[in-house]
Amino acid sequence: MKRALRLAERGRGRTRPNPTVGAVIVRAGRVVGEGWHRAAGEPHAEVMALRRAGARARGATLYVTLEPCAHLGRTPPCVDAIIAAGIRRCVVAMRDPHRIVNGRGLRRLRSAGVAVELGIGGTEARAALAGYSLAHREGRPRVTWKVAATLDGRVADARGRARWITGAAARRWTHALRARSDAIVIGAGTARADDPRLTVRLGRGAAVPQPLRVVCDTRLALPLGLKLYRGLARGTVAVCARGASPARRRALAARGAQVWELPRGRGGIAVRALARRLVRAGCHDVLLECGPELGAAWLRAGLVDEIALTIAPRLLGGHARSWPAEFGVASLAAARRGRLIELARLGQDALIRMEVRR
Repeated sequence: MKRALRLAERGRGRTRPNPTVGAVIVRAGRVVGEGWHRAAGEPHAEVMALRRAGARARGATLYVTLEPCAHLGRTPPCVDAIIAAGIRRCVVAMRDPHRIVNGRGLRRLRSAGVAVELGIGGTEARAALAGYSLAHREGRPRVTWKVAATLDGRVADARGRARWITGAAARRWTHALRARSDAIVIGAGTARADDPRLTVRLGRGAAVPQPLRVVCDTRLALPLGLKLYRGLARGTVAVCARGASPARRRALAARGAQVWELPRGRGGIAVRALARRLVRAGCHDVLLECGPELGAAWLRAGLVDEIALTIAPRLLGGHARSWPAEFGVASLAAARRGRLIELARLGQDALIRMEVRR
C-alpha cells in the first residue's frame, strides 16, 4: 500500500477533477503490475496495473488507494475490469466519498466473490485526498494560505513592495507547492502590486501541469496588460460581482479568460461562494497567494485548512504592511488555534506549516 500511495502522487496536479490514485498487484509475494491515474479521461490506476499484470492478475491481490469505481464515466467501471481479471483479494485504503461511488464499488466486488479489506493505509490516503474528500462531503476545497513574511511579520514595505522578501530556495519551494494545487487565488491588490504570472516554474525541461489562476477583481478594474492576461489568459479566471463592466467582460473573453460573477461579501467577493465555484470547476486543492485582507476573509469564513509561512531573517518595522488583517478574534482566549505540521529551513529562510483547527 505504501508503494501504491507513492505511485498515486505521480498524478498530483494532473488528474483534476479526478482524485490521485495508485494501484499495485501482488501474486505469490511478487509485484506483477502497478499503475497510477495520470489524467482525467485516461485509464484509472487499477486498469493500468491490470494491463501490466496481464494473465498474472488471476488469483492475485490488488492494493489500491481509493475504492474502485462502479459507474460508467469517461472510462468503464474499474470493478468490472477487476472481476474479469480474476483478482482474488482487493485491499482498499479509503472508501470513495463521491456520491456515485461511496461503497458501491466495495459491494460490487464482494458480491462477485472478491475478498475486500478496507482501511490499510487509510490515514495516509485520507491526508493525500483531503481536498477531494472535502469537495464531496462539504462542497468546498482544501485551502492553504501561503505567506512570505519578515521576522517581524511584515509582508510588504511601506510602499507595498514585496519582491523579494524570501530567497531563491523559498521561491522554489513555493513553485513545488503550486504544482500540487488545482488553483491559485489572489486579490486585485496583489495583482496590481506584484503583477505575478502564477505559473509553476520548476526549472528547464520540467513539464508540469499549470493550476487555474484566479484573481478576485470585484469591478473588473485591473489593467488588461497584466501578465495574467498576456498569453496566459486561457488558464485565468477573473472573479467579479454583479455590475462589473460589460466591456471588460468582453475584452477578457476575447483574450480567452473566463469571468465568474459571484455575490459580494465583506470587502469584495463572497469567499464561500468562490469556494463552491472552485469545486464546481474541479479544484479540490486551492492555494491562496493573496494579501492580508483577502486571506483574513477566508479565515473569517473558516475556510483555511493550512497556513504555510516562509520567514526571512529581515526586519521592516511598524510602517510596513503586516498580516493578517482583522478576522474576528478579539482576545487571546479566542485565538484561532492550530497544529504545527512542519518546521524546516529553506536556504536562509524558515518554513512553518500549521494545520488550522476548525
